[in-house]
Formats: sequence, C-alpha cells, structure tokens
Amino acid sequence: MELATEVAEGGVRPANDYDSFAEAYSAEAEHNLLNAYHARPAMVALAGEVAGRRILDAGCGSGALAAALGERGAVVTGVDASAGMLALARRRLGVDVDLRVADLADPLPFEDGAFDDVVASLVLHYLEDWGPTLAELRRVLRPGGRLIASVQHPFVDYAIQDPRPDYFAITSYEDEWTFEGKSYPVTFWRRPLHAMTDAFTAAGFRLAVISEPQPDPAAKELFPADFRALSTKMSFLFFVVEVPAEEVPAAGM
Repeated sequence: MELATEVAEGGVRPANDYDSFAEAYSAEAEHNLLNAYHARPAMVALAGEVAGRRILDAGCGSGALAAALGERGAVVTGVDASAGMLALARRRLGVDVDLRVADLADPLPFEDGAFDDVVASLVLHYLEDWGPTLAELRRVLRPGGRLIASVQHPFVDYAIQDPRPDYFAITSYEDEWTFEGKSYPVTFWRRPLHAMTDAFTAAGFRLAVISEPQPDPAAKELFPADFRALSTKMSFLFFVVEVPAEEVPAAGM
C-alpha cells in the first residue's frame, strides 16, 4: 500500500468490508511504520495522562490503540462496524473490556456524558457527512471532555493525485489495498481543512489542537528507506477538540 493511502484503524461502513481482510490488515498494522510508529503513538501522546479516564475508542479496529490506552490506566470501551475486527480486539483485550459492534454513522448505544474522552484514529475520512457522527460523539462526552481524532491530511490527496481534484469539494475516491495477493476496494471521503474545522465547531466542539506530529524516532533505524519521506512530507492530521465545560456561577450568585 502506498504511503498516502494506508490510513485506516477500523470503524468503517459496510461498503468497506474490513471483515474480509481483518486478520491480514491487523497483522500488518501491528508493526508497520504508519500505524505503529506514527498514528498510534501520536494519538497516545495527544491523549496525555489517561489513568482513570473513561475513553471511547470510536472505530477501535483490532484494539491496538485501546490496548495502549488501557496499559496507561484508562478504562476503555471500543466500538467498530466490523465484527471481524472486534473479534480480534476481543482476543487482544480480553473479556472485561466493553466492545460493541456499532456504525459511527448511527446513534451510539451509550448514555449522555458517558465518557471523558473519545479517540477516533483514522476513522472520520470514511464518512461523507461528519455532522451526525460528531453530534453523537459530543453527546456521549461529559462537559469538558475531549475528542482526539486523526485523519488523512487534506493536502495529501490534492498533492499526489493526477489529475488533481477540486480541493474545496467534498468528494469520494476509491483505493485498493492488497493483502496476500488479493485486492480489496476501500472508499474514502476527501474534504478541505476548513470543512473539517467547521464540522467540529458546528457540532459544539471547541478547537484546542491541530497537530502534524513526527513519527516515533525509533522508526528511523527500523524503516530507514521510508522514515525520511514520512518525516518530511504530509501524511496524517491530528485534532484535539473539547466540549465546553459547564459555566460555574460566580461566587455570591
């Protein structure tokens, strides 16, 4: 798979049939450059101190990010549209972690304010309309809670595709991933940066961080041929957005 297209951690709609390549995808993402040494460590770093925090992993895939957060003391719940990926997550995380099949385009099976944080790693770019999904993610977050999300960098598709698409249009495109000699179509939605930030604010989030982090330095020796490209070119874009905390009345009021 090409650098600019290997972008998923899970959480897809049925049109992207992760069940058909769950084992192969999970095995590759476990230790590869983009997932293991860029996307996951960047998400963990942005999450910061998570001990005791209730975290929803939205599009948890086979559970690698959930495991990393759990090792740091978070109480993690995972949802994914792929039953095959969730079976792998169950094998990794054990029976005590709450894992549920759920499509992020649909209402989530959780109460209002159930979580302190939501992580959505390389998931939102599968959705044509971010509005309903972000509204649900905001609903299940407590006041002051955070959504930490990563997506394909919006400049990547424009820069590498020929002919170049209309940067300002929200359009779909299909990629093909190959595992064990078989090709699988995967559909993504590209959108400009302002459409992303507008969607967050329209859902009631406050933008806290936009990040373009570097890969884990440990990858330099493990992937010498690709490390320079990943550390000098655009790949993923990361956001931390917050639910405004409830206003505290002034003393004496």
